[in-house]
Amino acid sequence: MSYEVFARKYRPQTFNDLVGQDHVARTLKNAVEQNRLAHAYLFVGPRGTGKTSTARILAKALNCTAFPAPTATPCGICDNCKEIAAGNSFDVLEIDGASNNKVDEVRVLTDNVRYAPAKARFKIYIIDEVHMLTSGAFNALLKTLEEPPPHVKFIFATTEPQKVLPTIVSRCQRFDLHRIGTNLIAQHLQFIAGKEKITLAPLAAHAVARAAEGGMRDAESMLDQLVAFCGEKIEEPDVLSVFGLTSQQTVADFTFKILSGETAAALELLHSECESGKDMMKLMSDLIAYLRDLLVFKVKPDALSDDVSAEIRAAFESQAALIETDRVLELIDQFAATEGRMKWAPNKKLHFEVAVIKAIQSLNQATLDDVISNLAAMRDGKETKVKAPMKSVPPQRETAAAAQPVARPAAPKAEARAVAEVVEPTPIDVEQVWRDAAPKITKARPMLKGWVAQAHALGVDGRNFQIGFPPDHRTAVDVMSSARNRELVEAVLQEVSGRAFSVKFAVKEGLDSRADSSAGEAVEQHPLIQEAVELFKGEIKK
Repeated sequence: MSYEVFARKYRPQTFNDLVGQDHVARTLKNAVEQNRLAHAYLFVGPRGTGKTSTARILAKALNCTAFPAPTATPCGICDNCKEIAAGNSFDVLEIDGASNNKVDEVRVLTDNVRYAPAKARFKIYIIDEVHMLTSGAFNALLKTLEEPPPHVKFIFATTEPQKVLPTIVSRCQRFDLHRIGTNLIAQHLQFIAGKEKITLAPLAAHAVARAAEGGMRDAESMLDQLVAFCGEKIEEPDVLSVFGLTSQQTVADFTFKILSGETAAALELLHSECESGKDMMKLMSDLIAYLRDLLVFKVKPDALSDDVSAEIRAAFESQAALIETDRVLELIDQFAATEGRMKWAPNKKLHFEVAVIKAIQSLNQATLDDVISNLAAMRDGKETKVKAPMKSVPPQRETAAAAQPVARPAAPKAEARAVAEVVEPTPIDVEQVWRDAAPKITKARPMLKGWVAQAHALGVDGRNFQIGFPPDHRTAVDVMSSARNRELVEAVLQEVSGRAFSVKFAVKEGLDSRADSSAGEAVEQHPLIQEAVELFKGEIKK
């Protein structure tokens, strides 16, 4: 007898065998027992979560001959049950929507539905990957799907329900199959290992379950591959070696080094993982996932009971008290942005290193919440405090005294003055600033001399430095508003005033043209320049 892979050998045969889909199993069992059967079902979910297996179980429940009526517990030994499980039943037709997606093929199907089943109660059509059908094929199926003969049932399965026509979805009972929890997958792998007389270490089972990302079929295939590699004893290092994964404990240690500001140690660990052949993209994904779990643990510790091991849960408990929620959010945003850049970068390790260094530096910077709390304390006449983002003491070395709240040092006077200046900036003489800036602008870009001469400093509104031009110099606004010229003006204004401004150009009624603008007027009157300016204005409008 030929070898049968685990994914087929341990495929669910009854509703009770479905792992992690209790809501679907319970609903279908009750529907069968109460004879409240729909004419069409739509199973939605990620790959490997049991969509096609559930469809086969439902088909066996409807056609099992061991009972006089549909049963929620098919026997699995009658001819109909065996043929359905093997996929060769005349009355249960499994169709691949990806390769049978044309209108003509669907029309053949709709023509055949009127014929009675050969020996079963119902003729059942299981269409996998139904979203691959063309629009014409969907439309050809609509009428038959809405009013099929009483002996026909349709069961659709798809990973992308958004691609299925709404008119098809509305004619079906939809069931969403969820990703299976990591701990549930690990338990099922241990069950298979026991049946196969294999010694599977708990950490190894958990590593496989995490790599499967909620798909039971993927986990079973990985276990099959590990048995071929390791034999009858599988340890966590074997899993990490075969699939190029990083242990979750290593990711936890890596995260702790980042949170504690140990730049050298964090980079050393990163280099070690890279030299051992680990995928940097996968490591970045694992790091983001770990930070996400840490964030969820801080908000609701019980939410991760099905996904993390006891060791990682202990790591969360030691780290959650050492960092604020907003800091975790910042780290996730920073690493997610880096992950997007790494996809197209030839040197992924370089981007990872820069991201780690930036993340550690950002933990020591004051956030907006810190500034607001300091301002509130200053207003009330209290001592200002600065948040300590992370303790530098490893959890295993913490003493009872170190576990007490850390006294936060008072903010330096210079920092308090800087905070105050952000809220109430020192007034400046805008006209004098512009008089000092104008020569620098024209020196850097002489072609702007005529337009700069017509500019008037109108004032400052928040961070906006407002510059006006007379009504007869509207072209100056278009030219000065170009990205290149705007950047120059803003840079010079910052150099002169010591403050970062966003410059705003506008035409202002009541402003007079200045006499020393002959250069600019002469340029504006040149016909070739006029034509170029009009083209430039058209590009700006676009």
